[in-house]
Amino acid sequence: MKKYISIVTLLCGFLVFSQGSPFKISGVLISEDDKTPLESATVYLETLKDSTLVTYTISDKNGNFTLENRTNDDALNLTISYVGYQPYTKTIKIEKSPIDLKTIELLPMNALDEIVIRSRAPITIKKDTLEFNVASFKTKRDANVEDLLKELPGVEVDEDGTIKVDGKEVSEILVNGKPFFGDDPTITTRNLTKELIEKIQITDTKSKSEAFSGEKGNRENKTINLTIKKENNRGVFGRVSAGAGTDSRYEFAGMVNLFDNEQRLSVLTSGNNVNSSGFSFGEIRKMFGGSRGMGGRGGVVSIDGRSFGGGQGITTSNTAGVNYADQLGKGNDLSGDYFYSGSHSNNATLTERENFLPDSRYFTNSTSNSKNDTDSHRANMTFDIKIDSTFMVNIRPSFGFTESSTIFEREEASRDENDILTNQSETGSFVESLAKNFGNNLNMTKRFGSKGAFLRLRMNTSINTTDSDDFLNSETHIYGTNPSDLIRKQFTDGKRNSNSLAMGITYRLPLQAKKWFLDFNYSFDNDKRKDIRSTFDFDDDSLLYDDFNTQLSTNFTNKNRQHSPNVKVVYDSEKMSFGLGSGYSNRTIGNSDQLRPELSLEQSFDFLNLDANLNYRFSPKSSFNFKYDYSNQVPQISQLQPYQDVSNPLNIITGNPNLKPSTNHRLNFGFNNFDFQKRTGFYVYAHANFTEDNVVAKSLVDENFVKNTTYTNVDGNYNMSLGSSFSKDFKLDPLQTIKFRLGLSGSLSQQVNYNNDVEYAALNTQLNPNLEITYSWKDLFEIRPNYRLSFTKTKYDLDRLDDRNFMSHSLGIRTATFFPKKLEWRNDIDYRYNPNVAQGFQKSAWFWNATLAYSVLKDNGTVTLKVYDLLNQNTNAQRTTTDNYIQDSQSTVLEQYFMLSFNWKFNSLGAKGEMKQRGGGTMHMM
Repeated sequence: MKKYISIVTLLCGFLVFSQGSPFKISGVLISEDDKTPLESATVYLETLKDSTLVTYTISDKNGNFTLENRTNDDALNLTISYVGYQPYTKTIKIEKSPIDLKTIELLPMNALDEIVIRSRAPITIKKDTLEFNVASFKTKRDANVEDLLKELPGVEVDEDGTIKVDGKEVSEILVNGKPFFGDDPTITTRNLTKELIEKIQITDTKSKSEAFSGEKGNRENKTINLTIKKENNRGVFGRVSAGAGTDSRYEFAGMVNLFDNEQRLSVLTSGNNVNSSGFSFGEIRKMFGGSRGMGGRGGVVSIDGRSFGGGQGITTSNTAGVNYADQLGKGNDLSGDYFYSGSHSNNATLTERENFLPDSRYFTNSTSNSKNDTDSHRANMTFDIKIDSTFMVNIRPSFGFTESSTIFEREEASRDENDILTNQSETGSFVESLAKNFGNNLNMTKRFGSKGAFLRLRMNTSINTTDSDDFLNSETHIYGTNPSDLIRKQFTDGKRNSNSLAMGITYRLPLQAKKWFLDFNYSFDNDKRKDIRSTFDFDDDSLLYDDFNTQLSTNFTNKNRQHSPNVKVVYDSEKMSFGLGSGYSNRTIGNSDQLRPELSLEQSFDFLNLDANLNYRFSPKSSFNFKYDYSNQVPQISQLQPYQDVSNPLNIITGNPNLKPSTNHRLNFGFNNFDFQKRTGFYVYAHANFTEDNVVAKSLVDENFVKNTTYTNVDGNYNMSLGSSFSKDFKLDPLQTIKFRLGLSGSLSQQVNYNNDVEYAALNTQLNPNLEITYSWKDLFEIRPNYRLSFTKTKYDLDRLDDRNFMSHSLGIRTATFFPKKLEWRNDIDYRYNPNVAQGFQKSAWFWNATLAYSVLKDNGTVTLKVYDLLNQNTNAQRTTTDNYIQDSQSTVLEQYFMLSFNWKFNSLGAKGEMKQRGGGTMHMM
């Protein structure tokens, strides 16, 4: 007992000691030459001993700043950094608090001074770019870029790798301004280590042509650029990893990078049978794969109502890729990548559905099994050619080749309210497909003068072909007063071809230099698709598939052509951008049916389009955006053509040539604010969409529950959503930090639809509060609990349809310990409770993953023991609700396994680059 008291006493003493002395330092920043306040200057404190960052802040619009924290040091170094001004440094003695530094005048910097100084400021704000100094943010040992991003203020990273900055999603990640392995950002964030990176720059997303022309780009998305340290920009580095586990589970991954300044070559490969969908190293926790073992990403094939492949089940996958980037002369960039991915997946699904009719209901149960094999090859290239200072050409060709084969089996039965069997079916199929595609995007931008005028020509082309062989055996039995049996043994030879061309020209006329503009735009789009499905019944006499079935065959040629001139007024300034545009669209769609010429059709539509947008930046800390769009959408050819599709005998579909285009009014609003002084972040967004003449399916169900479906227009559809998030960081002392995040989202929507030929409206309300708290003790411990509650309420205006109320709970706890030295222990625990699923489906489950990692070989190697689903309770039972049915489903999941793996990283980067400054001496480049 005395030992425990002694330990507690020592811990309490250590806690008291670690708190340090509180301090508060304030002041006002002005320019020395004109005495104006300096907004967005970075003010930070470092220790005298080793320049460790203690705290930092950003000055407000009046130049005021306040630094608050705790420290055990008697004195700290104060540094003030502002773009275009000389840094200010001063040693501050922490004797008594508060400390008022009064007014501090910063001296303007001349051009020679600016290139000599290497800034250590944790945050720098340069117009529309927010820049973080990586060295100022502490992370765990061997951290990757994703770990680093989680430490940056205003940045959120989801478990699937999705990144948001002040609530806006990051759509692109660059390395030294160039793409790195295509469109998957997790390849970059999970495989490049923090030690390679010097700066992280965050800007609004812009294409190369938009940046060249001086446009603001897309302020709804963000782009992150990782700048490699000069000393790390030449050499070879990479890592390899492999693991083996129980139940024959395995995984491996390897990546090699050769950097020679602007020239980069990277090669990667990976493979696993643990549902890991992308490429990543899993020395700690990243190779657990898809959500709760439900399967990795992949192609999903859907033919005649049969869906299979990817998404669920257990998948064995292999990937390989290469990426190359270089600069060919000044201003000319070249990059390209090639990817191979192969997968084999198995899945079994059990589904129970309750279907609602105005005066009755019926029940459909089904089971299915599928096996899918897919091999995919993809290549992309990018050429950014700067002809001269006023003319740029961007070329982006892409190629794709995919082979797939699928075996699918399904049994389904429907019963009425008295549990009487009304129909049942059995389906078995084998499908092979081969898809090829080519695409190219061409942009040419020419600038005129210095007022912002430019001319842009664009041409995007796409060519796609898909060939398929589909062998189908099915039996459908319909009971009741008019029983019938339908037996099919068929082969379908499918050929689909599509060619599209999209051309456009834009001219920007400056009304006031670099502020007011008039944009003239004309676009032309032409899309042609040919779909041939030749179905042959099996002939019992010849034992061949040679009996052509006209009813189940198609030979369509679809054409879609659109002309769209428009004009837009644009205003751009440092704080605000505004746009108001209007245009006209003429769209012609047509379908030629070679098998049924009488069903061919051609229709033409004329539309008016309106759009408006406003973005206002109150300060570098906060901004507001608003967008309105009025547009029209024509029905799809398959919805218009009066062709009767009988491929599914339980759901016969016929198009409606009298459909009208739907009209949409879309509104978007957003506000975000991050206070660097108070370490608080807040954002709120709202979306609304109102649709007139919405196209919906209209089904009539007979007494045997066989559907006859067509399409019609309805009014009254709308959906609105609102979401917000508030975050706050508390630094208890130099060692302990608490991060608090509270989120709330909700939606309100009305869907007008048909239920057995009766029109009705469904009003749906959703509310989703969530809370996450992160407590970390530097280099020792971290715990991150989170909780999410979901409410759903659906109200119908049909008396026969009961209103529905659903609620679900989700609780997560993530822990990490980093002691003793070289040992890292992580736990990922999820609890989900869904009380609404049907009897026989699992309502709740604990899901616990754990990893234990030990560093070896001078921290270049890691030995890891992982346990997947420690409690062996993994399940993916889920409930799906629509206006016409409630469905409970459950499919194959990855079950518990243990795995031992080893990861080794290597690095032979070149020596630190140096260059001489004028007048002698050595200058370190920024």
